[in-house]
Amino acid sequence: MLTGQIRATSGKAEVLGLPVEQQPLEVRSRAGIVPEQGTPPSFLTPREVLELVGAIRGCEIEIEWWLEFFEFEETGGRICRTLSRGQRQKVLLAAAFVGQPEVLFLDEPFSNLDPLVQAKVRDWLREYVAGGGTVFLNTHMLENAERLCNRAAIIHRGRIRSLIELEHLRSQGTTLEALFHEMVA
Repeated sequence: MLTGQIRATSGKAEVLGLPVEQQPLEVRSRAGIVPEQGTPPSFLTPREVLELVGAIRGCEIEIEWWLEFFEFEETGGRICRTLSRGQRQKVLLAAAFVGQPEVLFLDEPFSNLDPLVQAKVRDWLREYVAGGGTVFLNTHMLENAERLCNRAAIIHRGRIRSLIELEHLRSQGTTLEALFHEMVA
């Protein structure tokens, strides 16, 4: 709902002060989005995907940095359809990060990534947040949520079951996984 991809059945949503239902394209142009089941355009190379996003966001100068960050030199200009799942996930992440949009919506961003790339992405996300960015992270990898987030919501069957500051959780000597089990079991 926050990215304007599905309509709310009730209530309203705003992102960056914009009403999502009335201005979904404006919201999406100012947000980086990695959908859970997304794939980059199959007929473009990683470079072409990033050039397209860079042109839309007016930040083409970052393209080389992201190509190097995600080590796309090794793909040799192959189109996205021929890339592995991990490589396609890196294309989606790079496309979301180009131009450092004001907010990121990341749905299972670490799926199909090797541990080294996961660590690089986590480090970059920490820097992004320290610089004023906001990340909405949807993940079943609770250890990544604990490493990255300062607040967490446990959602079960479409309802928020718990909303907690992770520092408070740590001070109680428990983990997000333990809270999750307590809330949904």
